[in-house]
Amino acid sequence: MDNKKKRVFEIIQIGYVGDCQSRLFDIYITTAILLNLVIAVADTFDELAAYSYIFDSIELITVLGFTVEYGLRVWTSNLLYPNETKVKALLRYVLSFDGIIDFLSFVPFYLPFFFPSGAVAFRMFRVVRIMRLFRVNAYSDALSVISKVIIRKREQILSSVFIVLTLMIASSLCMYSVEHEAQPDVFENAFSGFWWSVSTLLTVGYGDIYPITALGKLLSIAITILGVGIVAIPTGIISAGFVEEYNNTRRSSDIENIEDIKFVRINITKEHSWVSKQIRDLKIPEGLIFAAIIRKGEAIVPKGDTIIMIADQVVLAAQAYNDDYKIHIREIELKDRNPWLGHAIKDIDISRHSLVLMIKRGNRILIPKGNTILKSGDCVFVYSKKNIQDSTEIDL
Repeated sequence: MDNKKKRVFEIIQIGYVGDCQSRLFDIYITTAILLNLVIAVADTFDELAAYSYIFDSIELITVLGFTVEYGLRVWTSNLLYPNETKVKALLRYVLSFDGIIDFLSFVPFYLPFFFPSGAVAFRMFRVVRIMRLFRVNAYSDALSVISKVIIRKREQILSSVFIVLTLMIASSLCMYSVEHEAQPDVFENAFSGFWWSVSTLLTVGYGDIYPITALGKLLSIAITILGVGIVAIPTGIISAGFVEEYNNTRRSSDIENIEDIKFVRINITKEHSWVSKQIRDLKIPEGLIFAAIIRKGEAIVPKGDTIIMIADQVVLAAQAYNDDYKIHIREIELKDRNPWLGHAIKDIDISRHSLVLMIKRGNRILIPKGNTILKSGDCVFVYSKKNIQDSTEIDL
């Protein structure tokens, strides 16, 4: 039962390229979400009323799929949160944003069957099914960038929004004070001034309310110029976040592309057979080359007459070993400016076809978990593969 439950969990989560069942499930869910959006729009056209039975049939099928999916996610919630008890894991999923969206995507469909008198109201409530579109974000690396940027820049965005709101309130009170006597029917209270400030600062400018006094016009010019710069702050933050995110992704891709060369480090001890020998006299397997010698913290480019000394670290390079499974294991040492620092493993920019095997922290070997925070100096061992299921069948 545990193996079957684990397999169901793998299928309903984001699929890997080699996992056909999981990928088909992802395609079905994404298609069902898009079909629901099309149906929600088509229901508003009277010309398409003759096809309502087709829309109802499609909606029934997709809603049944959403219902089954929700039940499976509730059943496997303890695998989604392995560090929690079954009850806590269940509550954590049900009360999460994704859990609420999943629940609202199918519940309004069933409400008219239990409460027929409120069928019309419930049908209107079913519009919330379009919120399911937020789940498409999880199936696309490109779309997930948006949520990552907003989450990482949330403090800066909230600060800029606070500044904008403060400017709006201040400008509305000023405009009310200046214009109320001249046009009391238009600027009758502070809220009228607030509506003017919103439409002006956000460059909408409906023209339904505007100042007519000389002082009010001068104040309006100053507020408009100031507002253009202030409102541009959140846009700049988000734009900078996108650039940073794509640069991080590109750096991660660069790391993943360094797979043609593998390095082996050999510590030369007092008893090692290479001590006091020249490199040209050493016998190493075919395909290996001397890449560098680390001596007292300095890197030496090895030459034929270079003599190996005690405490040297000899670095050998070789082509990557590729078998039919295309296994690539990389050791990544986290420097001070690495984008992974300070983030949990579940939040780092890494291909969904890769897996963090272990972390070497000082003299300790850590088995990584989703909430493990990466620190400077960590050596992260990453295993890339075509199919995560094959990882348990490969003997490294």
